[in-house]
Amino acid sequence: MEKAMHNDSIRRPNDNLSRKWMMYDWANSGFSTTMMAAVLPIFYLSVAGAHLEGAQASGYWAYTQTIAMLIVAICAPVSGAIADLSQRKMTFLRTFAWAGATASALMMFAGEGDWLYVSALYVIAILGFSGGNTFYDSLLPDIASPEQRDDVSAKGYMFGYIGGGILLAINIVMMEMWEPLGFANKLVATQFVFLSVGIWWFVFSLPLFRAMRDPKQVVKRPLPYYAKYGFTRVFQTVRKVKQYPELLKYMVAFWFFNDGISTIIGMSAIYGAEIGIQTTHLIVALLITQFVGIPFTFLFGKFAHRIGSKRSLYVSLSIYAVIVCVGYFMETALHFYILAFMVGIVQGGSQAVARSIYSQMVPRSRAAEFFGFLSLSSKMSAAVGPAVFGTVSLLTGSTRVAILSILAFFIIGIVLLTFVNIEKGKREAELEDTRG
Repeated sequence: MEKAMHNDSIRRPNDNLSRKWMMYDWANSGFSTTMMAAVLPIFYLSVAGAHLEGAQASGYWAYTQTIAMLIVAICAPVSGAIADLSQRKMTFLRTFAWAGATASALMMFAGEGDWLYVSALYVIAILGFSGGNTFYDSLLPDIASPEQRDDVSAKGYMFGYIGGGILLAINIVMMEMWEPLGFANKLVATQFVFLSVGIWWFVFSLPLFRAMRDPKQVVKRPLPYYAKYGFTRVFQTVRKVKQYPELLKYMVAFWFFNDGISTIIGMSAIYGAEIGIQTTHLIVALLITQFVGIPFTFLFGKFAHRIGSKRSLYVSLSIYAVIVCVGYFMETALHFYILAFMVGIVQGGSQAVARSIYSQMVPRSRAAEFFGFLSLSSKMSAAVGPAVFGTVSLLTGSTRVAILSILAFFIIGIVLLTFVNIEKGKREAELEDTRG
């Protein structure tokens, strides 16, 4: 990887710069809570898709997520190549971040029946969110030394949880107290919620954008160069991963259960709204998930250390399977609160343990390469779950049957996980490092 951004402000890591880096996680997590998980899915069902019949709105929302993930996956190799080779990380980060923030803010002009307008803006916003994160993540080596990176990265996640939770709480107040706050009605308040996401993302990105700048002299290459380099690297990694059988088996299992988790995150609000749970209850429940996830992510790490990573992953995936089954029979807001609490218990912990297991079976000498490939492949697979949900929803006219179909992803993932020998995978990785 070529070194980037050798300006004086980032020659050595410091706490002030690290905090400004973390603030970007605070900034864009408002999008993930309000737009991806809570408010926008419900708005899509009840307002933007109000003229659609039956389960069409939930089906179209699922397909919107599928399209967004596919576009992100296609762009990922090029973005990764730019992040690795260019000296313009901040330029591209600003471009993606502002595109996402602008698309979020423009949602305020959406009204009844504007489902296609919302879908198009959401795809742009997702590209800004995911594409920006590629460059944001690549800044970590520039702002923290190797021994600091785990701590700085974890704190970044924590900032994201808190920032996203605070904005969601503010948005709840805006929608529920719309009259005292001076909004004409709840719809107008919701439209201003979308504007607040864009403003939040933009404003809290500024500390990082002001602190870190690209060098004056940069290496400029045409876009086709990055595209060729990025996709060539992907094909090379596909060939190399076959040399690590246990890692390959784990990746296939990961694709399935991670797709199940991603689908639950993306479809839970719209599912709850369609079965009749009020918007306020849905959003408060998702806020519960956000804040429950903060302590339980750390507690789950200790639990995994006590019983072993693989066993703890079995536990978390089994809980997800229970969540899906109970979700099928869900009737009241209390049921949704309980399920939201259960998701909060396992959501962060399961993802952290899954990433930890993967890191144990990856050769250290190829860690960046294989993690990049996992990111790309998981984005591709993450398009399948919403597509299955949408298809089942449209064919059966029932989101209950659609949510139950997600159970298959967890069952297949658990079964495939039983064939993975983590210790053997570690030895395969160590052998590669020894050869290197």
